[in-house]
Amino acid sequence: MIDTKDGGWNPYLAGTLTGLLLIFSVWAADKYVGASTTFVKVAGMVENQFIPERVAELDYFKKEKPGVDWQTFFVAGILIGSFISAITSRSFKIQGVPDMWQERFGSSITKRAAVAFIGGFIAIFGARLADG
Repeated sequence: MIDTKDGGWNPYLAGTLTGLLLIFSVWAADKYVGASTTFVKVAGMVENQFIPERVAELDYFKKEKPGVDWQTFFVAGILIGSFISAITSRSFKIQGVPDMWQERFGSSITKRAAVAFIGGFIAIFGARLADG
């Protein structure tokens, strides 16, 4: 029931579990799951080690202090949970370029890393723009 023919988790089961996690998060902590704020807070925490006066001047950090909070642990849980999921589904492998990418765009790790970075930047920019 957990794995599909390619060894990955059943998407319906994974989606259901994710939905239940969201409901539990709102019920237990009155917090919605998210990750983009963690990036900003951790970046502010690192920058605070080098240029504390600059961080103190930023309007965002006047209302949201940089540091570790529940969302930081949530993001760490995503990393740990995805690793456990990959191990239990027997689909874990270390690979520089995924098979699907290699079939469509070639085996260049540099091209794959550049596109992944640009895509990640656009995603986090959009999430921060939407205040999420």
